[in-house]
Amino acid sequence: MQRRSLAAGLFLAPLVAPLLPGRAALAQGTAPDQRAVRRFYADLGQAMFEDSVTAAKALHQAVTDFLAAPSEAGLAAARRAWIAAREPYMPTEALRFGNPEMDEREGRVNAWPLDEGLIDYVDARYGTESDENPLYAANIIASRSLKFGDETRDLSTLTPALIEGLHEAAGVEANVTIGYHAIEFLLWGQDLNGTGPGAGDRKFTDYTSGDNADRRGQYLKIVCDLLLRDLQDMLDQWLPGGAVRKRLAAGAPAQVLTVMLTGIGSLSYGELAGERMKLGLMLHDPEEEHDCFSDNTHASHRGNIRGMVAVWRGEYRRLDGSTIRGASLRNLVDRTDRRLREEMDARFAATEAAFDAIVQRATTKEAYDQMLAEGNKEGNATLQAGIDALLAQTRTIERVVAAMKLPAISLEGSDSLDDPGKVFK
Repeated sequence: MQRRSLAAGLFLAPLVAPLLPGRAALAQGTAPDQRAVRRFYADLGQAMFEDSVTAAKALHQAVTDFLAAPSEAGLAAARRAWIAAREPYMPTEALRFGNPEMDEREGRVNAWPLDEGLIDYVDARYGTESDENPLYAANIIASRSLKFGDETRDLSTLTPALIEGLHEAAGVEANVTIGYHAIEFLLWGQDLNGTGPGAGDRKFTDYTSGDNADRRGQYLKIVCDLLLRDLQDMLDQWLPGGAVRKRLAAGAPAQVLTVMLTGIGSLSYGELAGERMKLGLMLHDPEEEHDCFSDNTHASHRGNIRGMVAVWRGEYRRLDGSTIRGASLRNLVDRTDRRLREEMDARFAATEAAFDAIVQRATTKEAYDQMLAEGNKEGNATLQAGIDALLAQTRTIERVVAAMKLPAISLEGSDSLDDPGKVFK
């Protein structure tokens, strides 16, 4: 299957908050409240990444156990652990945009889609070359050297430095060698079902017999090690003394509000509504599905919504079942314009309902990639309802920015929303 590298990138079309008059200016006397919101936002980031690290450790252990004695049951357990590890990570993406320390690290842990032929063997239908990617089917696991341009890499021994050094090799974003989706591919293999039922179906014997079984296991262990290291690095930025904590504490409280609204606005609009949903729906292409090997996309998208709601409400349910609560954007907006707060609450509730419907359909009737299929009117409509809810939510986020008299923000964009004609060129 030929893959378009377009979806691996983001289109930074500015979406500027309209200069709508707020019902009331945010009073100067609420500055302490803004500082409380700032503090809890940092606490929220720390809690989310602590949970992500905890779940990644469980994934690491499951993979370690599987590789020690590969079996069908061990592979199934590793897959379950991967899905469980996605649950706490996906809400953290609400913290990505607006926090450069997160955005610059996100590509190491959650880059997608990937040209999987760079990593391992692929089905003949995948093809052997791409005009956009000279390493489209390079197969690191099977190769002992790799040449691109004037450079030749020695692949005889797989090491962390080697594998991460090939991440986005040749300047191609789809050359993803590390992170959640590299692990996903190594656990599930390709999903060769198109928009039909079924996910990837890699056999555990890929790790016991045949060509390169040992190297495949070495690769899987290395990328699990790197994921855990990278998530710990992200967590460190939110801990006391970390870069994010220090920057937030040093900035004016209102600047932190701008960061928070940029984060949930960009995830709502260009990233989730655009690149992760509308693009695939326009193309009816399962290759544009976020968790395309495991058919876990519905859960990952719902996790993004949980993260945005947590930032808005100042409330987060932790992996251990406990809940943390603190000062929130919602509190501040309520004091500025209660009707606007009610509107924002209603927008988030509508978005949650739309994505609950996607999850319900994905778990009872058909997977996300089947919903993308051309001619699947009900499935397409279910996904479009989620997109529409995100777009309405974004418009209200813009109104919040204006009502709180914050500087206009620029949100991540997507050609699928901003200039649909470009998608088909």
